[in-house]
Amino acid sequence: MTAQQKFTESYFPKYETKPLIESTLGDLMLKNAREAPDRLALVEGVADPSKRRRWTYRQLVEDAQACARGLLKHFKPGDRIGLLAPETPEWVIFQHGMSFAGLILVPINPAFTAREISYILENAGAAGVVYANESRGKDLAAIVKELQSKLDHLKVAINVADLDKLKAEGDPGLDLPKLNPTDMIQIQYTSGTTGFPKGACLHHRGVINAANMIVERADFPMGGIWLNTMPMFHIGGAVVSEIGTFARQGTFVLMQAFDPALFLELIEAEKVNCSLIVPTMILALLNHPDAKTRDLSSFNSILSGAATVPEALVKRAKAEFGTDFAIMYGQTESNGPFLETFTSDSDELQAQTIGRPIEHVEVKVVDVQTLETVPVNTIGEWWVRGFNTMKEYFAQPDATRAALTEDGWLRTGDLGTMDEDGYFRITGRLKEMIIRGGMNLYPSEIENILFQHEAISQVAVIGLPDDVWGETVGAVILANDKENPPAPDELWHYCRANLSPQKTPEHWFFVHSFPLTATGKIQKNVLLEWYSEGRLTPVEWVRPERHSKIA
Repeated sequence: MTAQQKFTESYFPKYETKPLIESTLGDLMLKNAREAPDRLALVEGVADPSKRRRWTYRQLVEDAQACARGLLKHFKPGDRIGLLAPETPEWVIFQHGMSFAGLILVPINPAFTAREISYILENAGAAGVVYANESRGKDLAAIVKELQSKLDHLKVAINVADLDKLKAEGDPGLDLPKLNPTDMIQIQYTSGTTGFPKGACLHHRGVINAANMIVERADFPMGGIWLNTMPMFHIGGAVVSEIGTFARQGTFVLMQAFDPALFLELIEAEKVNCSLIVPTMILALLNHPDAKTRDLSSFNSILSGAATVPEALVKRAKAEFGTDFAIMYGQTESNGPFLETFTSDSDELQAQTIGRPIEHVEVKVVDVQTLETVPVNTIGEWWVRGFNTMKEYFAQPDATRAALTEDGWLRTGDLGTMDEDGYFRITGRLKEMIIRGGMNLYPSEIENILFQHEAISQVAVIGLPDDVWGETVGAVILANDKENPPAPDELWHYCRANLSPQKTPEHWFFVHSFPLTATGKIQKNVLLEWYSEGRLTPVEWVRPERHSKIA
């Protein structure tokens, strides 16, 4: 696929410059241990350098296989196992232990409530759970004990602190099961920006190839060093960052939580090449005083996503860090990202698009009513097909049929356009589309305008029920000065100078913080819940055109 090719319809065909990696995760790690046994695979990125534990590929594979044999004393291949723990090296070892044992990983956010954890373990029919005693002050052990008394299928609970004991239980001579690249590797529950999570069934082939292609396009070198501060219960950490690193025989430096000072110190100390960080993290790093004193010369590229990345931020990061930049888009259901910009793209393309498809997949934009492919630069729903689509939503056949077509397309539920050069621009979620008086309005278009206002730090546009119009537009604003936000009439006039009347918000809300997913996405479903519960109330004001004939 050449950069010069021009498109007339919104369909990007499958192309390839190299074959897919046909491997399971276990076979990939065995290959790495054979070819680079003494290369560092895993580093614990804690604050005290003397306490940073390190594993070579040989050591990591040995620990993971011993863990696998211990797990097989309690489980059988195909069992689903929850993993409820913070981001430590033990998380990675248990992840790979499950992979070698043919068990299916079910990662769980340790910040979840007991009700949310129970839902995931019950929906997955988990035979057991691996857990930590606590995470950020939350008593996980108590939650697990409570759930074991309620969930009959949750037979075994293993504490991550007992890893050495578990390894000693296994039979060193036990042959580990033979797996296929298309076998399921994990059930990844969706982040919940649009409602209760569903379990996407991901496979070895999908996560390995998607992660490898994404980090390669971000200019992560073979044998490079990756710093991770993304949550490991999410594909940003456990797939893109970690498996992407291992697919290129790199070193995975794992932080337990984002801390800008430690992040900058680790770049210098560990000679980090690349990291996946969201815009709020990038800003925190740029504004930290250590950014000017640390040696960041090894840091060659930033991968970002999960939220809008303003052009000014792209330019500033590239200038001050001396790095390249790439922006990705994907879904849990697609085994990770499948669109990404190139580091050679202009700042404008980096900020205004989310790139072109990766290899071996095809992507199209369809009319949401006719399901026909639309012309370029026309808004529609994105569909993707290729090696990367999930197998199904676990134990949810109706949801699976709604998401996967009979001929293999994954309906993403996201709205956007494709231009004549094959670059995609997102306009919002299909479920977030606002229908005002029969007209389709796309929140991201309105958000992009408001985001440029000098007094606004962040914004979310939502559709509110209305007896006359069906829905009207509401803007939830996080102001730079939270105590003195801009006046609604000022924002209204600003929007009217840039947007048509029906797109201009009629209701204005000001918040001190947004409800976010673990990866920094605003949870609009929660904002709507707050509104319906009366916890989010609009500012009273009189719209200038209220009595005019302009709708």
